[in-house]
Amino acid sequence: MSTHGPSPSTQFPIAGVTRTCFLKQFITRSNISVGDFTYYDDPKGPENFESNVLYHFDFIGDRLVIGRFCSIAAEVRFIMNGGNHPTDWLTTYPFPIFGKGWEAAMPERWPVKGDTTVGNDVWIGYGALIMPGISIGNGAIVAAGAVVTNNVPPYAIVGGNPARIIRYRFDEATRRRLEQVGWWNWDVEKITRNIKTICSGDISALENAV
Repeated sequence: MSTHGPSPSTQFPIAGVTRTCFLKQFITRSNISVGDFTYYDDPKGPENFESNVLYHFDFIGDRLVIGRFCSIAAEVRFIMNGGNHPTDWLTTYPFPIFGKGWEAAMPERWPVKGDTTVGNDVWIGYGALIMPGISIGNGAIVAAGAVVTNNVPPYAIVGGNPARIIRYRFDEATRRRLEQVGWWNWDVEKITRNIKTICSGDISALENAV
């Protein structure tokens, strides 16, 4: 039996629990990337995650990239770039996609806001909605039901519709120090040796971890 936490290749890391999974093991799309130890919790089953990544079409080329050690609740949805409509036309209706003569208005490029990225150690609460091209920084918390329309700084707590910064988890100096340490990039043996420090509030001890 491992003494360095569960294997990242485990589907269900909690014995007897099938609603909580290591998400990486259930990703089938090449345009979604998930880091080790990120978990997804859903009473409907882990396969439900990809069905909540909406308007994600291969021909657009955008990616959903999620880091390590994230916590993602049920009903979290990601709207990808395939759901964008031009807003500088006189209409928002996507006439060209239907063809039959309407393709004459096909633009050179549909609106694309880039990849959607979630950092490491991010907690996304139940039913949050992440809009296309959003970047969520390391250590951030997205409240349940939040509609995220702007980038979220590291270690910020955001909530509401549209989501606004409620507060930061730590002062600016501590946030910089945590980003510098980047414990989520450590090997699992070092994480295990320092697990009590990671699960504490002592940033100095974390900086001195070996």
